[in-house]
Amino acid sequence: MAAGGGTKAIVAALAANLTIAVLKFIAFFLTASSSMLAEAIHSVADSGNQLLLLVGGKRAKRAASPEHPFGYGRERYIYAFIVSIVLFSVGGLFALYEAWEKFQHPHGIEGDFWWVPLAVLVGAILAESFSFRTAIIESNHIRGKQSWVKFVRNAKQPELPVILLEDFGALLGLLFALFGVSMTLATGNGVWDALGTAMIGLLLVAIAVILAVETKSLLLGESATKEDVQRITEALEADGTRIIHLKTLHLGPEELLVAAKISMGASETGQEIAKGIDDAEQRIRAAVPIARVIYLEPDIVRVQAPGLG
Repeated sequence: MAAGGGTKAIVAALAANLTIAVLKFIAFFLTASSSMLAEAIHSVADSGNQLLLLVGGKRAKRAASPEHPFGYGRERYIYAFIVSIVLFSVGGLFALYEAWEKFQHPHGIEGDFWWVPLAVLVGAILAESFSFRTAIIESNHIRGKQSWVKFVRNAKQPELPVILLEDFGALLGLLFALFGVSMTLATGNGVWDALGTAMIGLLLVAIAVILAVETKSLLLGESATKEDVQRITEALEADGTRIIHLKTLHLGPEELLVAAKISMGASETGQEIAKGIDDAEQRIRAAVPIARVIYLEPDIVRVQAPGLG
């Protein structure tokens, strides 16, 4: 569900951004509004980012190879990190540069097409709202009772948090652009247009930094959630097995590695130990289906006699 929901949200965002980008460029060519240009580049960057997420999702499905025995699941994290770089450079830095240029040479919005930016921005807000609504609905399938902040920070599937932040940033950016254009039309002073552009740039840079920080953590390798660790622990201990130590690692959004050293009785035969490990693996997979790779090492816990050592 998570992967399908993420793809659905990406496609909805891509369709909205491609349409909006064309309309924003038309509005810019007709009015020379820097806010409209910044928003147009923003939509182009977002469209490219959604394509990157789709490519990452497809490449992550490749079968494991001798060079990559644990598969390619982390490709989704790599492409999500690239998204943050694109959003920072193409979106944020370009908008700040355009704002600086407009502050140096401010001019109002004149001519018969003064109304075009307003119409485009209102239409874009409606389209982005639909895209944002789709992302929220799909995220709610896996968010549970987490707050939105915790969901973005803890999600192992990078696509939905990326789309959520992009759509949220797009809506805020459109409001900033609407503010800048409206004030420029009302006062005839292009400084307002430059201010709206600068606000868009700062917003995109902030979102890009948040995405980069969160995706970096996934790239480095995150453990299972506390809830999944608890389920794995309970599954292992269900037959009285004692856990000496337990480690987990996400090989991808839907693939978890579990490694544990567990206690076995000193008198158990090799056949009994093998059956105990097989049973434990079955319980773990039943409790946490994404636990695809499991390594269990049997050991004997030696109890030290009182008074010794």
